[in-house]
Amino acid sequence: MTWTVFDYGGVLSLPQPDSDAEAMARVVGAEPEAFMSRYWEHRLEFDAGALTPHAYWAAVLGRPVTHTEVARLVAMDVASWAHPDEGTVELLGELIAAGREVALLSNAPVCVGEGLDQLPWIAAIGHRFYSGRLGLVKPGKEIYDETARALGADPADIVFIDDRLENVEGAERAGMTGVLFTGAADLRAALS
Repeated sequence: MTWTVFDYGGVLSLPQPDSDAEAMARVVGAEPEAFMSRYWEHRLEFDAGALTPHAYWAAVLGRPVTHTEVARLVAMDVASWAHPDEGTVELLGELIAAGREVALLSNAPVCVGEGLDQLPWIAAIGHRFYSGRLGLVKPGKEIYDETARALGADPADIVFIDDRLENVEGAERAGMTGVLFTGAADLRAALS
């Protein structure tokens, strides 16, 4: 049995729009460029579950944050990643309709994963793995090993799709077949 495992951001969803990131900065009175620099500087720790939402957003803003600010930023963060790549989502739906085994593996903090789980095109995926829940991040080999174990699959029976080369290479080091995502049309061709 072959599993097709999708990354989320940049594969099933479009990349985070600059306008959404700038809106997050504006809502808390932050300068957008510095906000985004710190957003990414601390993101992997947040994705790994090493930072709580309060600790992450305080680090991004460089100051203490209120519960209201955190709730608003989390909601806006989830929304910023909720723009589907229609071509990939269509392909995902076709695979599910054909009875193919599909899963999701994404670097995402717990709070973002909870928000993404509410999206209809994600809820259709029966097996969803988020780094924040696992305490592991891509491209570390351990997250791929844990995904294969949880799926009850030999890594050689998993095709992993990601838009970041280092994550594809991480999957390959774990024994999976890696596919670098460059667009839905190319992915369709690669999977046929």
